[in-house]
Amino acid sequence: MSRIGKQPINVPAGVKIDLKDQKISVTGPKGTLDRDIIDEIEVSIADNVIEVKNRVETTKVNAFRGLTRSLINNMVIGVVDGFKKVLIIEGVGYKANVSGSTLTLNVGYSNAVEFNLPKEVSAKVDGNTKITLECIDKELLGLVASKIRQIKKPEPYKGKGIRYEDEHIVRKVGKAGAK
Repeated sequence: MSRIGKQPINVPAGVKIDLKDQKISVTGPKGTLDRDIIDEIEVSIADNVIEVKNRVETTKVNAFRGLTRSLINNMVIGVVDGFKKVLIIEGVGYKANVSGSTLTLNVGYSNAVEFNLPKEVSAKVDGNTKITLECIDKELLGLVASKIRQIKKPEPYKGKGIRYEDEHIVRKVGKAGAK
């Protein structure tokens, strides 16, 4: 049995849950999120509590039960509080700028890199080197942050590049002097 899938999800006040067939819609103060649920999983709502159950008892469906419960929980948290990811740019002359939905990155290439943000994701740049991304969809936020990081991954010798705020870069020792 899935331990995560067994746990009920408490729905806070101000959040509306709509369940039609195998499609769940969560509406809150920050917006609306929709998701399709596989046929082997059954979702029930009673007294502001969402429960996820298996229709078929197999190992695969049990894994999907825990996944579905986590995804629905992230939807509820997203429409109430939202999610935030912070990226740090390290390197001499490296900087970022945001205008509208375009993030401009100067990270050591001959030309600036233009990254178009999805309309659901908002970005803010602090001090030219700290990018704060906010979104109600955790999955989309992680994908966008990963794509931005891919533009200039941190390198192991000087640590230059774009990294997550809580990421630790394992440094390598440079070249030893000639003898």
